[in-house]
Amino acid sequence: MKKRIMIITSIIAVAMLILLVLMPKTTAVEQKDTLIIAQQAVDERLANEIKKDSHTFESPYIELNPYGNSPLTALLLFNTPTDTQVTVTIHGRDELTTFEQTFESSQQHSIPIYGLYPDTENKITLALSTGEKTEITIQTEALPEDFSMPTTVIANKEALTNELYFATPASVGYTAAYDVNGDVRWYLSTNNVWDIKRLQNGNLLLSSNRTVAAPYYMTGLMEMDLLGKVYVEYNMPGGYHHDAFEMENGNLIVAQNNPTKQTVEDYVVEMDRTTGEIIKKWDLTEVLPKDVAKSENWIETDWFHNNSVWYDEATNALILSGRHQDAVISLDYTSGKLNWIIGDSTGWPEEMKSYFFTPVGDEFEWQWSQHAAQVLPNGDVFVFDNGNNRSKNSSDYVSAEDNYSRGVIYHLNTDDMTIEQVYEFGKERGSDFYSPYISDVDYLEENHYLIHSGGIGSVDGKASNVPAYFTPGATLNSITAEVINNEVVYELHLPGHYYRAEKMSLYTENKQHSLTPGTSLGTLGKSTTLLYDLKSSLMQAKPIDAEVNLEMSQEYDRLVVSGDFIEGQNVKLVLSQWNDKVIYDIRVKKENYSAMCIDLFNKNTDPNAERLHVTKFINAEGLSGTYQIYLEIDGVLYETDQHVKF
Repeated sequence: MKKRIMIITSIIAVAMLILLVLMPKTTAVEQKDTLIIAQQAVDERLANEIKKDSHTFESPYIELNPYGNSPLTALLLFNTPTDTQVTVTIHGRDELTTFEQTFESSQQHSIPIYGLYPDTENKITLALSTGEKTEITIQTEALPEDFSMPTTVIANKEALTNELYFATPASVGYTAAYDVNGDVRWYLSTNNVWDIKRLQNGNLLLSSNRTVAAPYYMTGLMEMDLLGKVYVEYNMPGGYHHDAFEMENGNLIVAQNNPTKQTVEDYVVEMDRTTGEIIKKWDLTEVLPKDVAKSENWIETDWFHNNSVWYDEATNALILSGRHQDAVISLDYTSGKLNWIIGDSTGWPEEMKSYFFTPVGDEFEWQWSQHAAQVLPNGDVFVFDNGNNRSKNSSDYVSAEDNYSRGVIYHLNTDDMTIEQVYEFGKERGSDFYSPYISDVDYLEENHYLIHSGGIGSVDGKASNVPAYFTPGATLNSITAEVINNEVVYELHLPGHYYRAEKMSLYTENKQHSLTPGTSLGTLGKSTTLLYDLKSSLMQAKPIDAEVNLEMSQEYDRLVVSGDFIEGQNVKLVLSQWNDKVIYDIRVKKENYSAMCIDLFNKNTDPNAERLHVTKFINAEGLSGTYQIYLEIDGVLYETDQHVKF
């Protein structure tokens, strides 16, 4: 018996040795730190720095842009003998551009400095509650050369406060904040985009800076402060687009894609903020017919194009905005059933007409291809009416030159299903305010609004009905107007397209900056695999062609594979582990998008080029161990000489 065991053991050992000899000698895929992983090391370093006795009130430790993505911020670290409050003053050009904040009492002080001017020796005053004062200066670098500076600033300073105007880019540009003079006082160097919101805890909510699918779907959301530090990265299987809403309990309502279906922008989820778990889902394909009430931009895969989410606590309802059906809808939060639809009922089936409202009043107009639907404190509905074509019937389309966009408020009577238009701003400005896509409205207080027409464009002086950045030589503009009692008190023009705008303060709470490392919640899910037989064995694999320009890197939760392929090629990615193979399809096809709300993540290529640049993401979930990486292109197997370990 012992002899038999020894023989079997020897055979296994020889077999393993042969396998090791035959196994290709490959290099590991390059490891790439994501934003949150890189920042964890920064927090660890700063936590050690603050313990040093040499950092005093008179001689604080100063680090500009400590997290590497917020160049107009700094962090001060110092110690005081007793618990003491610290007040910082960031001096501006006038009273409305000077910022002051008092921080909670402590002996160890971690003080965030926001609102520095670029390319300036900024003056900051520090004052202790015990009476001592000191001044420091912080020199910043110049803005990037491609930074968008205002072309027009109108400010009635008697009606304004020292809050900033934040804007997120749709084409070229940076997520940034401008003061009442139009000076840049904050920006991110990373592509954290879509809507920018302030959470109840004072942090910002933006998209992740990582894409999960073309053209603009992100891995999820990030909760960060203005220093650029990420406290939580929320990862989601269906990715994130357009908008998210924080509920009273802290959970997030998020616009997503359903990872199990081929359609996009018709799926909404609720995420448990403490765990990252998806606890509720709303699939709009189960609520609305897809092939009806088509706007000009309707396509089969993007039939609804949900561009905003809002939870109305008073009616326990979700309010969603479907651009491609010109419809704002209300869903019962609990049951998911349809409550009502705001919009022209043309093209909808007869059995659904009862969900629509009947207009009352003389000055009524429907909204078209709208954005940013929300419910006001009095129950009225506020939307940005982009106004595309202003009709379902192509014979009645209004041209861009004769069109307009506007912020509009509707009063609903759900008992008799009537609707009344009670406010509008923008129509009187005609095509100069016309944005055929993106844009935003915000309620600041009663009769006080922020109205943002973010995608204004013209070609040879004529208004454009498509995103103008697609047209060579087009003029791009974005107008953000703050309106009080129907009077414009502030207006900012930027020479680019900006998805949304918000008015927010720099500082919110007296808490000091936390050096606790950020964390990740949620999951990207398992990547879809193929049941597929390779056309040849791994031993027959050839060296990969140089013209493929294959690039691979590994993040903490996925493998990223990019290459240049000929449209229509049948490309498969193969992960091989001993005798097991996991196979993924790489789609090589030009995509036509009817609504390119953000175009920051798509590699510029010659439209006439033979090859397409394609990126494939392989999520780590469900994979374990070391895998050799191969590509099969049109039935021919190629070795990449690289491996990846999950």
